[in-house]
Amino acid sequence: MAAARVQLLLSGRPESVSFARSVCGLLGAGPGLGPWPIHCSLKRGRLVLSSRPFPGASARLPLQRPPFCPFAALDERPRVPGAELPTDRGVDLGVAIILQSSDKTVLLTRRARTLSVSPNLWVPPGGHVELEEELLDGGLRELWEECGLHLPQGQFSWVPLGLWESAYPPRLSWGLPKYHHIVLYLLVISQESQQQLQARIQPNPSEVSALMWLTPDVAAAVAATEDGTETPRLLPQDVPPSVLALELEEDGRARPLVLPMSTLLRMIPTMAEGKERVSTGTKFALRLWLQHLGRTPPPCKSAAHLDPGPAKEEWNMDPFPPNQGSGK
Repeated sequence: MAAARVQLLLSGRPESVSFARSVCGLLGAGPGLGPWPIHCSLKRGRLVLSSRPFPGASARLPLQRPPFCPFAALDERPRVPGAELPTDRGVDLGVAIILQSSDKTVLLTRRARTLSVSPNLWVPPGGHVELEEELLDGGLRELWEECGLHLPQGQFSWVPLGLWESAYPPRLSWGLPKYHHIVLYLLVISQESQQQLQARIQPNPSEVSALMWLTPDVAAAVAATEDGTETPRLLPQDVPPSVLALELEEDGRARPLVLPMSTLLRMIPTMAEGKERVSTGTKFALRLWLQHLGRTPPPCKSAAHLDPGPAKEEWNMDPFPPNQGSGK
């Protein structure tokens, strides 16, 4: 099935977004780093976004892009001679699951080195939402396909956290973007502990090379390293020097991996390279998770650019109903 499309409500009716245009820019994002409050609705795999309330809107969520977003840069400069971007494509919709255990840890997976898009990055399970697929179903399907983990119906709750404008390659210095997504981060809160969930995980080695569970303290340290800014690393003194992960061997079995904290705090490079790090969008999602827990988000320079209006209010004013989707 074709990938779902993102639509904007700009002139009274939903319109598809051109691949080459910045979604944040079209929705009136200013020169700051955001996030910006956006009203949204998802029906049959199509995400409709607007800077203003509209009939059928299900939630108001924070939308953000990285400060080095290539689509924002392309909006501001003349086209480079010979540079061609797709003219027959729109913006795709992705979903990522922030899976929280009952003991308040969240799951991250390391993408396989053999993947053509974002190899070796630590991210939550996620991927495309199909055209006729419900939002929750798409996220749970990706969780199953990547981690072999099924969440029994009635044993979890969920709420949308926020939206991220994603490009790959993520910087113009890496090359012209080939992929353009709006990623919706869903917080799925399981009634099972980390140990119970881990016992049932069977990672797909073609997509996942390692996995780990982050505590709020470690997540706060990771989220404080905001890519593309000169944010000082104001890290808690009790951050451990390393975290324990599980790495898949060639035969599919998992072995313990002691991962240096410096790997998780690594910033995105200016030029393309395959070094292991946490993705920029994942850091954004971790900040939203910490806010949901009632934790003070880590200091970052973008706070100085935050719109002091409704963006500081409760984001999920009218969250998607908890029984949306089959939960299969």
